[in-house]
Amino acid sequence: MISLSHIEILLPELRAYALAVATNRDEAEDLVQDAVERTLRANSYPAKLEDLRPWMFRVIRNLNLDGLRKKRVRMEYSRSQSRLLVDLAQSTDHANDVLVRMTFQKLAAPMREVLFLVDVMGLKYSEAAEVMDVPHGTVMSRVSRARRALVIAMSSDGTSSEKDRQA
Repeated sequence: MISLSHIEILLPELRAYALAVATNRDEAEDLVQDAVERTLRANSYPAKLEDLRPWMFRVIRNLNLDGLRKKRVRMEYSRSQSRLLVDLAQSTDHANDVLVRMTFQKLAAPMREVLFLVDVMGLKYSEAAEVMDVPHGTVMSRVSRARRALVIAMSSDGTSSEKDRQA
């Protein structure tokens, strides 16, 4: 087991680092407590103090990044839910909404994915590219093709002109 005296020696430095990366003092203290807990529960950890210091800094950094990701996802979800509620409240043409949703479901999975991320969830192209693990330009072209396919599929006869196919 790790020596508690090593952790006690590092506590001031860990707190200082956590304050530097956290948004407030309470969050910093939580990061330090979580880092100490993870260190004590870890199956393998550095035994020497000089190796333990950067290892615990990395634990704090990773905990902070995980927390930031969780906050971002929660905020995006909250925004999308409120946007959906506003859209539903403002929508007067429910038949058209149903038609769009039914047509959307008929699109190929990659097209549904990119439209959902960009048009429904409101992600920026760069964020969608990160989620999909593709280049930014790929997202832009996929969105363009997917929107065009949705418009064509929603047209009354479902066919497109040669001009639409080339665009």
